[in-house]
Amino acid sequence: MKVMLFQIGKTDAGWLQSGIAEYEKRLNHYLSFQVQTLPDERKAPTHDVQKQREGERILEHILPSDYLVLLDERGDSFTSEGLAQWLGKMQVSSPRRIVFVIGGPFGFSDALYARANKKLALSQLTFSHQMVRLFFTEQLYRACTILRGESYHHA
Repeated sequence: MKVMLFQIGKTDAGWLQSGIAEYEKRLNHYLSFQVQTLPDERKAPTHDVQKQREGERILEHILPSDYLVLLDERGDSFTSEGLAQWLGKMQVSSPRRIVFVIGGPFGFSDALYARANKKLALSQLTFSHQMVRLFFTEQLYRACTILRGESYHHA
């Protein structure tokens, strides 16, 4: 199973880039993990047009067999252990690719919501989209270590 993370726009802060790169490196020890950054549509005339264009751009990269998970504040919430259990079940049911998506600053288009298999909330708090990248990659790494019974997660 391959896990992908699609994100809109570049990560500007060097300290975030370093943290994300560290967890990307660690994740590849456990699973095939790849991040794809897609350009944002900041020059769109309205926020709705921006969401629509970014959604179209994401959907161009989604395969019919992909299991699509939107990181969305209205999604299902898990504990770290719960995320690990869900990921373990996904590995057993073996979709070819699980694709997680971090949208732009105005969220997702209706077309992306319609295509999504799942919505996942990292927290009820609001985080910048750039910080979500770090939090998500860390939590995905934590889930992998929980599945292996390793000491990174001390519950």
